[in-house]
Amino acid sequence: MGNRNRKRVVIENVRPLVDAGLYPLKRESGDKVQVIADIFRDGHQHLVAWVEYRVVGNKKWHRVPMQCVNPGIDHWETEFEVDQIGFYEYRIVAYSEEYGTWVADTRKKVDANTDYASDILEGIVLARGYKSWLAESEREYLKNMLGKAEKAGSDLQRWDVLSNGRLVELLTNNPDPVSRVEGPLYQVRVDRVRARFAAWYECFPRSCGFEPGKHGTFKDVIKRLSHISEMGFDVLYFPPIHPVGFTKRKGPNNSLVCSENDPGCPYSIGNHHGGHDAIEPALGTMADFEELVKEAEKKGIEIALDFAINCSPDHPYLKQHPEWFSKRPDGTIKFAENPPKKYEDIYPINFESSDYQNIWKEMRRIFLFWARKGVRIFRVDNPHTKPFAFWKWVIDEVQKKYPDVVFLAEAFTRPKVMKALAKLGFTQSYSYFTWRNQKAELVEYFEELTTPPESDFYRANLFANTPDIFPPFLQSGGRPAYKIRAVLAATLSTVYGIFQGFELCEGIPVPGKEEYLNSDKYEIRTRDWRAPGNICDLITRLNQIRHENAAMQEYDNLQFYKADNEKVLFYGKSLGDNHILIVINLDPFIKHSSFVYVPLERFGLSSEQGYQMHDLLTDRRYLWRGSKNYVELDPNIEPAHIFLLKK
Repeated sequence: MGNRNRKRVVIENVRPLVDAGLYPLKRESGDKVQVIADIFRDGHQHLVAWVEYRVVGNKKWHRVPMQCVNPGIDHWETEFEVDQIGFYEYRIVAYSEEYGTWVADTRKKVDANTDYASDILEGIVLARGYKSWLAESEREYLKNMLGKAEKAGSDLQRWDVLSNGRLVELLTNNPDPVSRVEGPLYQVRVDRVRARFAAWYECFPRSCGFEPGKHGTFKDVIKRLSHISEMGFDVLYFPPIHPVGFTKRKGPNNSLVCSENDPGCPYSIGNHHGGHDAIEPALGTMADFEELVKEAEKKGIEIALDFAINCSPDHPYLKQHPEWFSKRPDGTIKFAENPPKKYEDIYPINFESSDYQNIWKEMRRIFLFWARKGVRIFRVDNPHTKPFAFWKWVIDEVQKKYPDVVFLAEAFTRPKVMKALAKLGFTQSYSYFTWRNQKAELVEYFEELTTPPESDFYRANLFANTPDIFPPFLQSGGRPAYKIRAVLAATLSTVYGIFQGFELCEGIPVPGKEEYLNSDKYEIRTRDWRAPGNICDLITRLNQIRHENAAMQEYDNLQFYKADNEKVLFYGKSLGDNHILIVINLDPFIKHSSFVYVPLERFGLSSEQGYQMHDLLTDRRYLWRGSKNYVELDPNIEPAHIFLLKK
C-alpha cells in the first residue's frame, strides 16, 4: 500500500496510436517517432518523464527525456529515432521529481531573502536518500557534495552546493524508483525506405519480347531493363511467372475458346511442370530468373512478384491435397467467380478446410522460397478474400526471417477491410485513386490518407492503371489524360505505379467496361516502346523530380492550397527549405486558367516579397509576388506545373 501511494502520476491521451495501440505505427528506417502525451499528478510537485524504447527481442532499453511543452495543459512531447528494420517497442515512464521540486521551492525563499535554514536541512536529508538507488560512481559524487554542504559555513553556501547544476541534473535524472509509473507497451513497425518511396513498373514478361507473337522470356526482360531504369523506376513487378494450367485454359479476352498457341492466363497457376515454386518454361529457367534479379539490382531495380493463391485444375495440389479445395454437392470442385465474371480455369484454395494449418504452412514456404531467390517485395492478389488471422501470422513469420520484405495488398474492396489489412501488417495498399478524378474528391480522399490516423498505418500505392483496370478517364481523355494521371500519381503519394503500355498512352476498352480489350492477361502483346505519342519523357522527368527533391519522398507532408477554378488543383509538399508546389488542370479536354493562392507565411514570405517559381517540368522560371498569382494550363501542351519555390 505504501509504495502504491507514491505512484501518483497519470499518463493519458498518448498519441499517435493506431486503434489505441492495438496495432503498430508504421515508420521507415531513419525516421523519428514522435510521442505525445498528457502527463500530470495531483498537487504541485514536479514530474520527470521519459520514453523508453528498444528493438523487440533486445534486453537493453534506451531512453529519451520528454519535455513539458505546455504546462498549462500538461502536454509532453519527445521523439526517438528508429534505424533498424523490424519492430520496436516503447513506453512512457514518469516519476514524481522530489529534488527538483525542493530546489524550485527553496529558490523562491532564497530569492526573497526569507529564512530557509529548515529547508536546507530538508534538502540534505532528501539528497542523502538518493544514495540508496544511485549507481556506485554517482553515489560517490553525491557523498562528496553532501560533505561540502555539511561543512559549509552558512546556509547560503550550503544552498550554493545543493543547487549546483550538475547535482540537480543528476538527482533529477534519477528520481525515486518507488514513484515510477509505467505506461503500456506500444509498437512501431520499421520498414526500409523503399516501403515509403518507390516508383513501380508492372509488366508481363511474356509481353516483353521483340518479335510479334513470340513468347517473351526473362532474357528479353533483361534487354528491357535499361529502358525501364532510364525512366527512373525502382521496382519491376511481374504478375505470376509460374507454369500456366492447360485445363479450361482461357483464350483472348477471357474466352472459353483457346487455341494451342494461346498462352493462357498467368493467374491460372500450375501444371505438370510445377506450382507456385516453379517457373513457366516458356519464360526460361530458374537460373534465368536469378540472373534477371541480379541484372536488375545492378540498375537499381528490385523485382517484385505477384503472390496469387490460385490453382489451375492441373496444379499439383489437386492430387497432393484435394481436401484443400471446396467441392459442390455433385463432387466437382468450385472454380473462382466474381459475378458476373467466371474464372473456370482457377480453383481457389479453401482456407476453411479442416487442414487449414498445413495450408498456412505451405503459403509460408512459398513466400520464403522466393525470398531466398532474392525477392523482397510481394504484391498479394485479393488478400481480402483470405482470413485476417492468416495474413497476420504469415507476414510475421516471413518478416522474422526476412525483415526487409515488403507486402503490397491488392484489395479493391470496402474501406474497413482495406484498412484492416494495412493494420495487420501489409506494408503498402492499393487505393481508390483510380476512381478519384474531381477536385473535391481528390482533396477529401488524400487529406484522409496522408493525415493521422490513416497515415500512421496506411501507405497508398497509387497505380494509374492495372491489367484489370482501364479507367474511363483514360479511355476518353486521350494523351492529356495519361499525362494528368501520371503527374497526380507521382506527386500525391510517394509510392506509385503504372502498368506497361501506360507510357504509350495505349488502350482499347471492352465496350461499356473499365477493362482492356486484348489484355495481356490472356495473350502475348508486342509493343514499340518508343512509339510516337509516348510520354516516356514526362515519366522520366517525374521520377527525376521525385529523386532530386526530398520533399517528394515524404508521405505525410501533403498540403492542399486554394485555387479559384474547380478544374485546377493546387497542392504541395515541403521538407525543410525544399518546397514543391504542383498546379494541375484536371480537365483533359479544355484549357483552364485560375488564380492560385500561395500560403506565404508557410514559406516565410512577406506579402511584398518576390520569389521565383521554377517549373521543373519545362525548366521555365516565373517571378511571383504576393499570395495571389495567375496560371493557365492547356492539357494539349502541358497540363501541370511542378514548381520549386525559391526565395
